[in-house]
Amino acid sequence: MTIISLLLLASLLPHLTFTVNGTEAKPHSRPYMVSLQDNRQHKCGGFLISDRFVMTATHCKKKHVTLTAVIGAHDLTKSEGSVCIGVESYHKHLDFKRRTMQNDIMLLKLEKKGEQNEIVKIISIPTQEGDIKPDSVCSYNGVKSKHLMEADVKIMNKTECENKWKDKYSASWMMCVYSHGGSCSGDSGGPLVCGDTAVGVTSFGGGKECNSREQPEVYTKISAYIPWIHSIIANVK
Repeated sequence: MTIISLLLLASLLPHLTFTVNGTEAKPHSRPYMVSLQDNRQHKCGGFLISDRFVMTATHCKKKHVTLTAVIGAHDLTKSEGSVCIGVESYHKHLDFKRRTMQNDIMLLKLEKKGEQNEIVKIISIPTQEGDIKPDSVCSYNGVKSKHLMEADVKIMNKTECENKWKDKYSASWMMCVYSHGGSCSGDSGGPLVCGDTAVGVTSFGGGKECNSREQPEVYTKISAYIPWIHSIIANVK
């Protein structure tokens, strides 16, 4: 099981987080990863779920910001065959609530298809609703010194997560992870990947302790949005 996210060094982008206690991932081992950028500056992570659609978090889209999807990147300072594709349309969940971050999920339709190859591939999403077993060990991926990094994390029991986040957490729509390493305050839009399936979208976390049991990272649970996802993909022209 693997948690994937694409970040930049916190000193360069202070509103994002950085990966701690990690090791560098094998180049292009996560070919579905996307860097969402504005004026060539990384803003959020995302991931390809089809050749035209990227999944990310609703809060990644700010007013008056036009995002570009960079696919096929391992080191954001080098092209390495990566491709920049404009976003044709943004599909935020209409019931997104910024106070609680509920329904923090968004689909981006790209201006053209992302050509599938060795460094660009789509990732599957759940076909039915379900929960991941608590304490399943996963691996978190982020970028330190602009490279993709990895660190181990665990799935948290939903009752424990609810106790930590109170009314900001909904077990029906969210899931938590914790670790001694990984992200700090949330990396926005990157996927939580278990096995070969993306099961969550990075939403929010605590700002003081790096993804600890006291400040677990919260993800939007993709399986709860399967009808919404299929509706967007089927109806967007």
